[in-house]
Amino acid sequence: MRKILLLLFFSFLANARATDFSGVDSIIINAINKHYFPGAQLLIGSNLDIIYWNCYGHFTYNDSSTVVNKQHCFDLASLTKVVATTPAIMILYQRGQIKLEDKVIDYIPEFNNNGKENITILNLLLHNSGLKDWIPFYKTCKTREEVLNTIYGLNLEYPTGTKFLYSDLNFILLGVIVEKISGKTLDEFCNDELYAKLNMPATFFKPGNELLKYRILPTEYDSYWRNRQLQGEVHDEAASLLGGVSGNAGLFSNIFDLYKYVQVLLIRESSNPFLFDANTIDKFTTKYSDLPYKNTRALGWDTKPEPTKFRSPCGELISENCFGHTGYTGTSIWCDKDRNLIIIFLTNRVFPNRNNDGIKEVRPDLHNKIIQILNK
Repeated sequence: MRKILLLLFFSFLANARATDFSGVDSIIINAINKHYFPGAQLLIGSNLDIIYWNCYGHFTYNDSSTVVNKQHCFDLASLTKVVATTPAIMILYQRGQIKLEDKVIDYIPEFNNNGKENITILNLLLHNSGLKDWIPFYKTCKTREEVLNTIYGLNLEYPTGTKFLYSDLNFILLGVIVEKISGKTLDEFCNDELYAKLNMPATFFKPGNELLKYRILPTEYDSYWRNRQLQGEVHDEAASLLGGVSGNAGLFSNIFDLYKYVQVLLIRESSNPFLFDANTIDKFTTKYSDLPYKNTRALGWDTKPEPTKFRSPCGELISENCFGHTGYTGTSIWCDKDRNLIIIFLTNRVFPNRNNDGIKEVRPDLHNKIIQILNK
């Protein structure tokens, strides 16, 4: 049976390579023409191979600006949560250095106030901690210590564990916890334990030199705080105040490096033993159901959202057995376990400013089109 399944799968790959993805290209090119974003990279793959990839547009809307190529990198924004912080927690969990039931105050004693003593690692991963969604730290804080102390002293917005509220603060705390346990900064831990082992040289926090910065697509012209064009420095204000390394944002990468990582999450029998075993992968990428409210979250990752008046970023055709995440700057990763399908789509939609939601129209159409083409 296993040989038959492998033959069918390799037949699927052969057909996929010969597939015409011009309809997918048209969606992205049309979005660029509408100024939804100036540049993009797309990768479609499986756990064994890349099916299709392409680069689109320029760094800016000026046709004389740099043409996007496969070596260029994007500010991943909140994909940092699932490409840095979540796998770091997975590694510590698999090594037995952390339990999901551990309380935050076990690692951050300063957090033990204002009813926050029962918040666990699991609550942070599921975004049901009780913490508020976001704080404009740049208006009141000047240092990393001031940002963290603000979070440590917060009151609860709602009783812990009673509802979902997506919050950057949860993952800032998870990043601190990784550092407390490992004795390394979050970027050092991720590079040593993940990126170096998977040969991901284009994945990094804090671009360290001018040449590297010019390989990164620009994001926003920050006219409200930093008063400059952002390129090669993190767009997210909290991550910037935290020194460019944060559990919620700060990571840069491209489609090929991200594929090397996501590929591991879909490989079953041959998962890299020094990274994640199959049980750990399943635990973190499967919708968590033991909750008193309707939930679509996995641990760190999202799964297919419930239908609402807003369209899902992963489209309507992806299977229920999926996981993924988006980033504020216009980035996304979605994986369909039933189809063994990986879709990585990176843009700089916040150039020249964030007041552009066209990406919300593009993402669902793009994912639907890819699945329609592969289903033919």
